Amino acid sequence: MTLKTTHAPSDAQTDATLAGAEVLMRALVEQGVEVIFGYPGGAVLPIYDALFKQDSIRHVLVRHEQAAVHAAEAYARSTGKVGVVLVTSGPGATNAVTGLLDAMMDSVPLVCLSGQVPTALIGNDAFQEADTTGITRPVTKYNYLVRRPEDLAPAVHEAFAIARSGRPGPVLIDLPKNITVGPAPYVAAKDVVARTGKIRTQPDRAAVARAVAVMKAARRPLFYIGGGIINSGPQASEALRALVDVTGFPITSTLMGLGAFPGTDGRFLGMLGMHGTYEANLATHGCDVLIALGSRFDDRVTGRVNAFSPGSFKIHVDIDPSQINKIIHVDEAIVGDVGETIALMIEEWQAQPAQDRAEDLAAWWAQIEGWRALDCLRFTQNPQPDAVIKPQQAISRIYELSRATGRETYVSTEVGQHQMWAAQFFRFDTPGRWLTSGGLGTMGYGLPAAVGAQVAHPDALVMDIAGEASTLMNIQELGTIAQYRLPVKIFIINNHYMGMVRQWQELLHGSRYSESYSDALPDFVKLAESFHARGLRVTRLDELDDTIRQALEHDGPVMVDICVAEGENCFPMIPSGAAHNEMILGPEQEESGAQVSTEGRMLV
Repeated sequence: MTLKTTHAPSDAQTDATLAGAEVLMRALVEQGVEVIFGYPGGAVLPIYDALFKQDSIRHVLVRHEQAAVHAAEAYARSTGKVGVVLVTSGPGATNAVTGLLDAMMDSVPLVCLSGQVPTALIGNDAFQEADTTGITRPVTKYNYLVRRPEDLAPAVHEAFAIARSGRPGPVLIDLPKNITVGPAPYVAAKDVVARTGKIRTQPDRAAVARAVAVMKAARRPLFYIGGGIINSGPQASEALRALVDVTGFPITSTLMGLGAFPGTDGRFLGMLGMHGTYEANLATHGCDVLIALGSRFDDRVTGRVNAFSPGSFKIHVDIDPSQINKIIHVDEAIVGDVGETIALMIEEWQAQPAQDRAEDLAAWWAQIEGWRALDCLRFTQNPQPDAVIKPQQAISRIYELSRATGRETYVSTEVGQHQMWAAQFFRFDTPGRWLTSGGLGTMGYGLPAAVGAQVAHPDALVMDIAGEASTLMNIQELGTIAQYRLPVKIFIINNHYMGMVRQWQELLHGSRYSESYSDALPDFVKLAESFHARGLRVTRLDELDDTIRQALEHDGPVMVDICVAEGENCFPMIPSGAAHNEMILGPEQEESGAQVSTEGRMLV
């Protein structure tokens, strides 16, 4: 790899007294790095030595490299900065692969620094050697193997530019030990021409004008937003609110887009897709103009592709041209930064002649309100004091009581039923506060993500909404929480099952619960206490609110084991391969008189 610089390094830049590891530190400082999440090993000891000698960058010692990447993801997503990870060669790098793919799927800007054996030993099956660039090529946006000292600083600067440009993603730099030990020249970021490719951020005004003309003529319009709004920055969310204000259109969101538009706003229909709300899914199915902003038509959103929003005129805005017509054919494609596109949409809306669609829009809203009246998230909790707690009750009370604190709040989740319930019952009004694994669905994400968010926001309330199975995936990060005295609150929704697996087995596999029950769980209270945290347990309804309050008021880390009903399912649910108007509803909705087919799907 040869990187391009605008001119030869100056005398100061070629100072032979700088070791490669020191050049690396200098480049990271220039890039504004404040925190690195990592785990040391032989191949990166020169880098850790350089870390020890400086005081500009803080290092957070995790207990597993996968956790380092998840923590860096949450740091990046909650701050808008590039997350940084440092791992050693061989198993250190391979342990990071799951996290890198998670960041790739969810478009999270990361730079992962991995150690490597000296260049002379590469290919000789040396101790802790792995073909890291080969292994990580499919799971990163770009990667490097630095073979020459003069390429070290330019590689770092370019990696950051690539990670944050266009559709964000993870970049890996593989660093042979002789490169970090030996002398290397320093090259400033301004002298590096980053190969980020041609990225179109400015949308085509003519395409925007055509899209707005269709929007103005719509009778049943719907905004469908995704995580691209959040990736674009706070200005995109602000512009989105303004666009909804001027149009009066209803709006729905993917799992990753939650918080881009205020969840407490009456025009927000909730999440759409497999576990989306009744009103959001039926609006998606029945709209005549669908405006997709910063979303990629993931299969958990679309359901059966040939039945997705049938008959609607589809407008798709995305900065990544490879996403256009990849899954869903659209009628108007706009490539560009979604925030800038929305701002231009507002200009065009105000500039184009007004069309009187008030009556049509009022009728559309009346239909939506009729669907909303079904109250698809309603559940029945036995009110008796000693009643078994429903998981929906637990999560809704965590939301209400945490909101009552008035504190800045960040919520991470693991993956499974509890994740979907959290998405349904939490209402996020601000982008960057909802931290979950969407595209990859990585169990074990939430606990290290809470670490990253708490490091980034030390005074905020950071909560991990977890399942007992997912929690055990990266339980060792309780050690990180203890070492850095992070006041993370962990709420385990404990039903003894891999809940989403059990739900699918019940509904789709004849209730054959194959290997989904956990028969040997630890005592989570004692486990928390062994890691110097406070452990709490709640088993009955009348204990729930007080226990949650105790956790929220405690000034240190808390793990709460909330024992919930084992057989509860997450509804609504669109079975895999079904359409948006083929939802399985909960028993409360069926009992309310909703018409259900013999297959248990909603008839519309």
